[in-house]
Amino acid sequence: MSEAVWLSIGFLGQIAFFSRWLVQWIYSERRKKMGVPVAFWYLSLAGGLITLSYAIHRMDPVFITGQAVGAAVYIRNLMLIDKDPQAS
Repeated sequence: MSEAVWLSIGFLGQIAFFSRWLVQWIYSERRKKMGVPVAFWYLSLAGGLITLSYAIHRMDPVFITGQAVGAAVYIRNLMLIDKDPQAS
């Protein structure tokens, strides 16, 4: 793949990851109190995995480590939410 395609993939991951903040903000504003919707964790995972693929392409061990650990946390949070739907 061309470098332009990889840059697009990297930016797509960043956009997905950033959008989780917007989702959380809107969710909290509508509830008039802080909250974290399940969509936050799905966007975190999607953005993290897309960004991880870009980091692997770049062969950046620091970026790879950070994104891989983050993905594990997001998956675990989704597992806990699935176990206890009231947690979301």
